[in-house]
Amino acid sequence: MTNIRLTKPTIAVLETLLSATSGNPAWGLSICRQADLGPGTVYPILDRLCERGWLTSYEETGPHPGRPARRYYELTGNGRLQASQALEARKVRRFGLGLAGGSA
Repeated sequence: MTNIRLTKPTIAVLETLLSATSGNPAWGLSICRQADLGPGTVYPILDRLCERGWLTSYEETGPHPGRPARRYYELTGNGRLQASQALEARKVRRFGLGLAGGSA
């Protein structure tokens, strides 16, 4: 499984995906809203995550009158692990370098 570059938009998308639950799954526009990013930024990130095996997607199967079916996105087991580890490693690096502020 290939690592991904953790840009600020990618981090926002991963955090949104990590917070999704089976009762409240992540779908395209909801990810855009929660991450505060436009679809032109979010969908390429989702495509890259799918290509690397971090993410799966599926179409809404229930009734959806008056709108197209939603495409839901879910981190794979390995994708959830990779995303959690990548975000934690970034946090350790960031705070380990003294970027958290304060004086010693």
